[in-house]
Amino acid sequence: MRAEHWNVHPQHFWMRGEERGPVEFDASRGVWNVHGHPEAVRIISDPATFSSDVVRLFPMDDIDTSFTEGNLVQMDPPDHRKLRNLVSRAFTPKMVAGVEPRIREVTTELLDAVAEPDRLELVADLAYPLPVIVIADLLGVPASDRPLFKRWADQITGSTVELSPVEVTEEQKNELRSQLDQVKEMADYLRGHAAERRTRPQQDLLTDLVQAEVDGVRLSDTEVVNFANLLLLAGHITTTLLLGSTVLCLDANPEQAQRVRADRALLPTAIEESLRLLTPFAMVARATTTETEIGGHVVPPDQLVAIWLAAANRDPRQFDRPHEFDAGRDPNPHIAFGRGIHFCLGAPLARLEGRIVLDMLLDRFPVLRADPATPPEFLPSSEMTGVRTLPLLTG
Repeated sequence: MRAEHWNVHPQHFWMRGEERGPVEFDASRGVWNVHGHPEAVRIISDPATFSSDVVRLFPMDDIDTSFTEGNLVQMDPPDHRKLRNLVSRAFTPKMVAGVEPRIREVTTELLDAVAEPDRLELVADLAYPLPVIVIADLLGVPASDRPLFKRWADQITGSTVELSPVEVTEEQKNELRSQLDQVKEMADYLRGHAAERRTRPQQDLLTDLVQAEVDGVRLSDTEVVNFANLLLLAGHITTTLLLGSTVLCLDANPEQAQRVRADRALLPTAIEESLRLLTPFAMVARATTTETEIGGHVVPPDQLVAIWLAAANRDPRQFDRPHEFDAGRDPNPHIAFGRGIHFCLGAPLARLEGRIVLDMLLDRFPVLRADPATPPEFLPSSEMTGVRTLPLLTG
């Protein structure tokens, strides 16, 4: 399937920078949209001016979000620094590297279980279950519960609501309530497992999290649960989207695919390029804490800033041939995993899973191509990029 036929999202959000400039104000929604790469890097690198606590900007007093307190993604220094230091004591590079044999084992088992010899539905057969099993193993929760994880993830990734600080409609509130119900259900599930670890420690990440200590301080139950929640959801969704997008990019660029098949040392750069071209989490939000300047615009305090990472990663001021997939692109200063204090803690695991799985796929299947009779189905959200289904022919 050629890249120009991808129907990722009708808004084609990565084109916004070329159409609307690096920064624009959407008066109808009360949102400052940032599409430029240098502008985006500056914002996500300056938490003092651009706060991650954006919930306060929305008129949603009648929605209970108290159980999300202590969410690392929505925190600013100094609280963020203390919590991240505690979490980092448990989620270490050594721990991530030690998962490699399990990734290979699970990938082999999943590929061996594929029913049809010449077909593979990449997401259902491999890209979804693999990271879920790996994350569940790490946390110490039963992988047999992955239908639950899928239901929670589908509810969140299937959302098309775009909130505005100007007005939040009752319909949007109802959809948000439905999402939060899923998050709360997931949090309650993890809280039960975390409470058990406090009395019956095991060799798993949940135990490491409840025991992590810095200067005599440990994580609260809510903090443990929110981090495990983030890891279970965002961690596996990122890898699922990364795998699908990289296979899609290779399929759409046969010459680049041959380069990677011939030289597997290109796999890491090919993965980084797919992250740039099809950024999994297309947008992150910040709230201004004071009057500031963005791209020549004066922005007042308490304004919602939407940083479109997907557009910034195609900024022609930063990237030569920004809409082309180059498996050997170097340097590639994309910001798909963020930058600064909120750089994705799970990025090393996602990259490791991507490299191992793609290498094994190329080894096993001399032919791996999208099925022209059954095109991929993309996520409906404008804030996430990736396939929900990707039927492949392997013969």
